[in-house]
Amino acid sequence: MTARQAIALVSGADGFTEHRPPVRPLPADGPLGWEGYDAARERAAARTGEEESVVYGIGSVGGRECVLLSFEFGFLGGSLGRLTGDRLEAAYALALTRRLPFVALVATGGSRMQEGMVALVQLQRVAAASVRLRAAGLPQIAVVRDPTTGGGWATVGAGADVVLALPRAQVAFAGSRVRPPDADPYAYSAEGQSAAGQVDAVVPPEELAGTLAHWLRALGPHGALPAAPVPDALSSPDALPTGGSGAARGLSANGLPASGLPARGLPASGREAVARARSAERPRAEAYLAAYAPVRLPLNGDRCGGTDPGLLCGFGLRADGRPVAYVAQCGTPTRPAGYRTAARTIRLADRLGVPVLTLVDTPGAANDAEAERAGAGAAIADVFAAVAAARVPVTTLVIGEGGSGGALALAAPDNTHITADGYFSVIAPEAATAILKRAPSETAATADQLRLRPQDLLDLGVVRSIVG
Repeated sequence: MTARQAIALVSGADGFTEHRPPVRPLPADGPLGWEGYDAARERAAARTGEEESVVYGIGSVGGRECVLLSFEFGFLGGSLGRLTGDRLEAAYALALTRRLPFVALVATGGSRMQEGMVALVQLQRVAAASVRLRAAGLPQIAVVRDPTTGGGWATVGAGADVVLALPRAQVAFAGSRVRPPDADPYAYSAEGQSAAGQVDAVVPPEELAGTLAHWLRALGPHGALPAAPVPDALSSPDALPTGGSGAARGLSANGLPASGLPARGLPASGREAVARARSAERPRAEAYLAAYAPVRLPLNGDRCGGTDPGLLCGFGLRADGRPVAYVAQCGTPTRPAGYRTAARTIRLADRLGVPVLTLVDTPGAANDAEAERAGAGAAIADVFAAVAAARVPVTTLVIGEGGSGGALALAAPDNTHITADGYFSVIAPEAATAILKRAPSETAATADQLRLRPQDLLDLGVVRSIVG
């Protein structure tokens, strides 16, 4: 796929207007005087019809205007040299001046060896231009094509707010000729990078234009947006999807049976509140999100090599077209990678002015040795900080278990609500009973003492309302 074919793939009949910066002539055979460099450039130009390895301008994707930047891999492997840096910097500046989202269609082998360090320092120019765009509250989306390696991946690609990839694309910092001979090829693929939380979604070419259009609508730029409304309670759980992640845990020995959904209305005891929150029959996060935002665009991974399938993060479009960012726990202990992905989502939404909805449903943070080695405490602290620093409104609904600080990290101060199927506690009743050195048979009484029912939390001022 050439640079212009990639542009046509996403812009279609909407059109594209190319821009070009003023040309700065290079010395003969480039800044290093690399013998044969001028001839190689001439051959590349004749073969591709392009003057450099990137093309940029203003285009439209699904009716949303944006700056489109596309790499021409046929021009010296889509590599970055000084004139490429001029075009890249100009493309970011165009987005900044016009207040437009920036979409990069990347296919590159990295920095141009024939220009040596002059080529490599173009990465610093790209990073600075990207930071200016970020500071202005404008979104950056990268679509990584085959191949995307080296400095182009480490700046234009991986440095974007949202990273999409075409199927089976080679995506890695290390190019194919500089890897260990026994390296696993999956780790260097779009699918492998997605599994490692470095790519948000792998999108087939025929779906790319539609997916980009949704992302552009969700990310903006926007004017001032109101707070995300509190989701309605879902009172017909048998008609809604439920997940195995929240399956009932048998606790009858401790006096807290978890089977079956009690009758509607508020729970009469702490024991009943816990049983309702742990019921396999109540609605889960996916059901709430499906009812709340018909279009959902996932953000995948913490950009540190980790993912947590028990935490759903991303942006959505409500039926009225308004965007919302979401962070939703799915009933499992939340892992450090999940908290880091949540913080990433909240900070991106805050920078772009998009309100945030969080759904709380976890027995608590993961407490195994692997979670500790992965930095559970620091990851939870990061979410507390992201919520505390958010300038956009954050709305929280507790839909199930609210277990300790692992749940509270996602809860908005002064704007947390709870369903009749939820509870919130300083610690789970079983753990509290153990810490207090009580017999397991006293777990139910401990649950009552913790005052964890929805109505207790309303009386204590912990939540603003009970939904449903």
